[in-house]
Amino acid sequence: MKYTTTIGDELFTVEIDREDEIVVNGKVFVVDFANIGRSNLYSLLIDNQSFEAMVEERDGKWEVLLRGRLYSVDVADDRARLMAARADNLMPESGELIVQAPMPGLVVAVSVEIGQEVERGDAVVILESMKMENELRTPRAGTVERIAVKPGDSVEQQQTLVVIT
Repeated sequence: MKYTTTIGDELFTVEIDREDEIVVNGKVFVVDFANIGRSNLYSLLIDNQSFEAMVEERDGKWEVLLRGRLYSVDVADDRARLMAARADNLMPESGELIVQAPMPGLVVAVSVEIGQEVERGDAVVILESMKMENELRTPRAGTVERIAVKPGDSVEQQQTLVVIT
């Protein structure tokens, strides 16, 4: 999976195709990272150097506290960016909208309930894939009609997660 990451004015291309390495702007790093407990604290080993980082999503950005410094990080994967651009052009304003898993993974949380009104951009499901949590958002406003998954469920790519009308 390829991501475009912005930290301040710097743009990084991050590729994650294996669980034990990442490629940042063409440079390969051997990595291992794990969530510590059920918190936002992560243990990172990058090229045999150990780090701890607090990672939290806020208003569509990631806040990363690393070595006493707070970074505000924008992350967008190429597939999601392409799908969002296409969805904006093709999104009907009414009718049934199916929120699907963009990749295989594990459902960490469902952020909505049946009958709940949602606005465009509201988080509906948190999906973990390749040790990363991905917040899936609704591309338009509506009412949650059906929830097809629950926390702990494994899902396949394109599997229905939530239906909005």
